[in-house]
Formats: sequence, C-alpha cells, structure tokens
Amino acid sequence: MFRAGCPDCRARFELAASAIRLAIGGSRKTTFYSFTCPECDSAVRKPAGERIVELLTDGGVRTLRLHSTV
Repeated sequence: MFRAGCPDCRARFELAASAIRLAIGGSRKTTFYSFTCPECDSAVRKPAGERIVELLTDGGVRTLRLHSTV
C-alpha cells in the first residue's frame, strides 16, 4: 500500500500498487506517476524522481517506459 494525496479535494488515502501507474520518460518532465482519487474521482498526475521510481517499482506498480520518436 502507498500513501497518497489528492491536490484537488485534499483527501489523504492509501492505494494498492494496482491503482497506480508509473511512466518513465527520458527526462524529469516525462517521468511521473498517476492515479484516480478515490474520494473525488479526479485524475492525479505527479512527478516521480529517482527515489519515487525505485519505491514504486519495488512495490509492484506497473511501469510504462516512454520512448522518444527521433
């Protein structure tokens, strides 16, 4: 379980790994995690630094690797 918060309704809650998606891109701007707030149903997207990526992947969160089209 992961603790999270919604920037829209300010609710605090715990989410299972299956409720979170992690996208890893080529830069800090394109590396983020996302989930749907269980309280207000808002789509939430937050930046993910190296430590967050490590914690989420170790915790079983599904990961999408984004590739740039050159």
